[in-house]
Amino acid sequence: MGVIGDNDAYEEELVDYEEDDQNAPSSVSAKPSGEFAKKGYVGIHSSGFRDFLLKPELLRAIVDSGFEHPSEVQHECIPQAILGMDVICQAKSGMGKTAVFVLSTLQQIEPVAGQVAGLVLCHTRELAYQICNEFERFSTYLPDVKVAVFYGGVNIKVHKDLLKNECPHIVVGTPGRILALARDKELGLKNVRHFILDECDKMLESLDMRRDVQEIFKMTPHDKQVMMFSATLSKEIRPVCKKFMQDPMEIYVDDEAKLTLHGLVQHYIKLSEAEKNRKLTDLLDALDFNQIVIFVKSVNRAAELNKLLAESNFPSICIHSGMSQEERLKRYKGFKEGHSRILVATDLVGRGIDIERVNIVINYDMPDSADTYLHRVGRAGRFGTKGLAVTFVSSASDSEVLNQVQARFEVDIRELPEQIDTSTYSKILWRFCKHEVVLRNVIEEAHD
Repeated sequence: MGVIGDNDAYEEELVDYEEDDQNAPSSVSAKPSGEFAKKGYVGIHSSGFRDFLLKPELLRAIVDSGFEHPSEVQHECIPQAILGMDVICQAKSGMGKTAVFVLSTLQQIEPVAGQVAGLVLCHTRELAYQICNEFERFSTYLPDVKVAVFYGGVNIKVHKDLLKNECPHIVVGTPGRILALARDKELGLKNVRHFILDECDKMLESLDMRRDVQEIFKMTPHDKQVMMFSATLSKEIRPVCKKFMQDPMEIYVDDEAKLTLHGLVQHYIKLSEAEKNRKLTDLLDALDFNQIVIFVKSVNRAAELNKLLAESNFPSICIHSGMSQEERLKRYKGFKEGHSRILVATDLVGRGIDIERVNIVINYDMPDSADTYLHRVGRAGRFGTKGLAVTFVSSASDSEVLNQVQARFEVDIRELPEQIDTSTYSKILWRFCKHEVVLRNVIEEAHD
């Protein structure tokens, strides 16, 4: 039991990162619409998911989810991935990287009772939970395929019992818990045919984390498909990724400027620390939003700001690592389902967490790097939709990070004007999904 305890302790570090870290997520793509569909990638390459010759059961689930055209990254990756080719993919947030490995794994998998055939590793519980949901969504009409998610914060005996009594064919999890289960011979990896790392840079840049991933990797067969995905993938980490692979197909955004998000309006506001609260409430009064995420740099600031907003008649919720896993997932699920419109969060939800209704992100506290900025603002303007990002600048170090963002991504971020045209970041469309009507911000011209 000592080994499990160590891993559980490590898992906490891995998952929660504390709040100065760049924590988690990739996401399944939203449906492209309007101007982006006409002028963007799918306007030129009008292929649909049917062109990939996917299983009818997968195509049915894709239709149910309201997706029509694959994104550029899906168009490039899926045809090769479903043939079992190794893949390294860097593409900007919100372009459907998750769907690439979910669909390609489900396309290839032939479920055998008691055998794990697919393993997906990611570095936060929230992201693991979300990926598992995507597998379940797209496997709706594949009833023989079982998916399970394993992460710390849950009694390990529960996971051991599940593996004994109802072994899944696809496992999603965080490295700490997966390694603990594998070391104890509870999780058999000898039949894994698909090994996937999501947000791979976060797991491979840290030497400790990389060691755990390598140990898990060595427990899987030599002959398997390996796929790695991230929105940010430095040139230094790419050779590390390739060491896990055999002649992979590589898809990178060559020009880092392209990483900035299509349809995202970006502004900053110079102000003092003491002016932040008043300015924030003014913005919430003035801006037109479906849902909004406000990022802060610590647990305490998240809790205090959440309290202040409630007292100012802006009912909000907050998510941070200071609360229990169950509470975090409950709040995340509630926000995703639209029960609350304002979320105060730390970088725990800064990566890959995909909430379609979010059209505005406010950096109440400046992120610590250009990468973190990209992941934060990527919560708005998902897959071709319009969005607005507003960043508070209150110190010299804040200005320095903002300059780094503008230089790296070749974007001109201007001061927020007195009046901002709502149409530049918001227009409403009702989109009908299987069991619900989703109110989304999309780019749509009046003639459509």
